[in-house]
Amino acid sequence: MIKWLNDKFKSHQENAKTLQTVLRLTIFVLLAAILVLIFPRYNNAFRYHYEVGKPWGYNTLTADFDFPIYKSEDQMKREQKQLLSTFTPCYHYIRGAQREVNVISLAEMEWLRSEGFGRIAIKKNNVSKTYSLSEIYTEKTAYEKYRYECRQNLVRDTLLTEQNRARLLSSLSPTQGLVQKGEKIIDRGEIVTEQNYQILQSLRRAYDDETLGHKQRTLSILGEVILVSLFLCLFVIYLYVFRIAYLRSTSTILFFCLQMLIVISLSCLALRFGLSVYLIPFAWVPILTRVFFDSRTALFLHFTTILITSIIVPAPVEFFFIQIVVGMVAVSSLNDMTRRAQLLETAAWILLTQTVAYTAITFAQTGVFSSIDPWMYLYFAICALLTVGCYGLIYTFEKMFRFISSITLIELTDINSELLHTLADRAPGTFQHSMQVSNLAADAAKAIGANALLVRTGALYHDIGKISDPLYFVENQTGLDNPLLKMDPRDAAQVVISHVTEGEKIARRNHLPEVVVNFITTHHGTSLVRYFYNTYANAHPRETIDESLFRYQGPKPSTKEGAILMMADAIEARSRSLTDFSEATIANAVNQMIDSQIADGQYAETPLSFKDVEDIRRVFTARLTAINHHRISYPTLNK
Repeated sequence: MIKWLNDKFKSHQENAKTLQTVLRLTIFVLLAAILVLIFPRYNNAFRYHYEVGKPWGYNTLTADFDFPIYKSEDQMKREQKQLLSTFTPCYHYIRGAQREVNVISLAEMEWLRSEGFGRIAIKKNNVSKTYSLSEIYTEKTAYEKYRYECRQNLVRDTLLTEQNRARLLSSLSPTQGLVQKGEKIIDRGEIVTEQNYQILQSLRRAYDDETLGHKQRTLSILGEVILVSLFLCLFVIYLYVFRIAYLRSTSTILFFCLQMLIVISLSCLALRFGLSVYLIPFAWVPILTRVFFDSRTALFLHFTTILITSIIVPAPVEFFFIQIVVGMVAVSSLNDMTRRAQLLETAAWILLTQTVAYTAITFAQTGVFSSIDPWMYLYFAICALLTVGCYGLIYTFEKMFRFISSITLIELTDINSELLHTLADRAPGTFQHSMQVSNLAADAAKAIGANALLVRTGALYHDIGKISDPLYFVENQTGLDNPLLKMDPRDAAQVVISHVTEGEKIARRNHLPEVVVNFITTHHGTSLVRYFYNTYANAHPRETIDESLFRYQGPKPSTKEGAILMMADAIEARSRSLTDFSEATIANAVNQMIDSQIADGQYAETPLSFKDVEDIRRVFTARLTAINHHRISYPTLNK
């Protein structure tokens, strides 16, 4: 029966792991699908980006088919205006009115002048005759000239006028030549002139034609799907090789994908509404990732985001170059965010970097000042201001995904906080012990490249469970008898063990972050309450002892920071029992304690290396020796 239950439990665990893996892969697939769907669909088949006065950044382009060269919009307007200068609107003569004077309304005269017409055609008795505008009068000007009242006798024939106008404009050709299949359009590195710019625009228009571009559009969308999938796969491979723990966390994967979705979606909106993509604060991605995780992952996620966005933006090479530099500056200037002002400093560095990078790449491509777009510097300034808004996102994501930032850790280390103040008031010995452990652990963490601020915070709270019954613990028994010594060793061990479960309850009741709760539950791992175990074993030498009565429930620490705290807690407590504080004695105590924990398998699930352990030994020995250094005795004053 027990075997069947164990098999059932293992099967359930495996199924749960499989479902989690499928869920994480589904998140990436959904992200890829959403990104391709929201990409701007205009000019899908013609993905080249170019500007007049800048070099062609692609391979030599030749025509895959014959297409006409369309005139530019300005050229068409000029030719239409020139053609319409010879056009004459048509008017009907009203029978019964004065024939010797051609009279129209004042509003009609103003319309003729505003449109630039110099002549009109008047139809009388089915015969049309053209008159100069100087021969046409309004009722007022006719009276001023002939000194008698003249009423309006001309009415515009709107239908005939529009028909003649349309017929005239239709005679104007929208094209001015033909590019034949196989003909070279532009070479790589060639400066885009007005002439070949118009040819490129004509090719783009040809691709936009539904009958011609359907196949190209399909292939373009397929290319987008492949590229987005490729970039996301590369990011997954990075996580699998270097950050497998992140890949196994569904919330972490969701956090990464949500960041990419937000920034790329904003880019698509900007492009759809004709705004510059440089208004979008792409630095959000590396900043947010660095605050909660590490620099390498922040940069890799930023590179992935920029690569995907480069598929849709104009001038992708310039965009990629500028944004990559921005990401590197953001991560470098925000190595560890411990002050709010650091975001302002980072934003300032980003603004300076974008300005320098854009100016440099423009000069490198064109070599002239006129190629600089002054609006770009305004876009960079707005982007820098939006980067500061990342602070609000830090708080939002922290609550949404239960992450913890350096700012929150600093707030938690404030010893004037209500919970730590209660610990200091009710269990002063435990509070002092926690302070010493936090200092030891932070020094060790710095020595091996672990998160010193995180382990310091965990150390301050690791023993808060002792608030419930502080007098059961020796550090708080000032001049009092130890009540545990009067109890059965098994019961005494359970009282000691209970400070872990009590600490977890207190931490959750005070809404401490999960990462801090983990320090409380793992700082003893599954180790033995050695004092009471040995006492009971000595008193019952022939009895088979149930070790579970003397072991903490765990779990064992799984991080470097958790292991450091376990070591520091045990060694600080051990150091208080020493009578000789020489460096050799302290080193021996440190080695014995760490070796016994290693032999007990307490660090089997942590990523500590042998070098890490040796560095931690060295730091603990040096720190405890310095704390317990010998002082000279002061001489008394002779009377």
